[in-house]
Amino acid sequence: MIELQAFLDPIAAVIVLGGTVAACVLRFPPRHLWRAIVAVRVLARAEHDAHANLAQIAALTRIARKHGVIALDRSVIDDPDIALGVRAIVDGGAPDAVRAAVAHAREARIERQLAAADVWAAAAEAAPAFGMVGTLIGLVRMFAAMQDPAAIGPAMAVALLATLYGALFANLVAMPVAGRLRRLTRAEAFERARIEAPLAALAACEPPRRAGIAA
Repeated sequence: MIELQAFLDPIAAVIVLGGTVAACVLRFPPRHLWRAIVAVRVLARAEHDAHANLAQIAALTRIARKHGVIALDRSVIDDPDIALGVRAIVDGGAPDAVRAAVAHAREARIERQLAAADVWAAAAEAAPAFGMVGTLIGLVRMFAAMQDPAAIGPAMAVALLATLYGALFANLVAMPVAGRLRRLTRAEAFERARIEAPLAALAACEPPRRAGIAA
């Protein structure tokens, strides 16, 4: 029976993981790297569903029709896009301006989430390459130590395990994370687009007091 320890080699791991991290650091700004790390916590979440958001907007619409949109200023709203839209409406934003502001906030959020997915996708590309780098390093060490049989084994372990680590990290970690983030992002983009029209209709409950939305 093969022992698990036979598949553990710290040198190969450092080459693959260290090289992958270094490649991502050189390729992306720090804010994207941080978002990629933070984005891991959302992997277990279900896809975004706008039904609760639409129900809240419907309730806000009833309040606005009964008391005026200024009454919405006292509402407690957790969703950032709805909160943005309601602030714009209370400030007198026209329906088209409110819709544009909410759409811009949605697009900005989606871009940030896609940037995090791009970091993981880049890691999936870099890991196998650094696995090959580790293989070459191990082979060089092995050929340089042909006169020392005791050194051939560790060098060969680095050569083989580096390729293994690169393939496993790319296909079982980085690529699945990138794919899941992109899938969640696409679903959220579609669902959040559904709240734009109801918010614009909410803004039409009362004529705008001024033409634009304060920046």
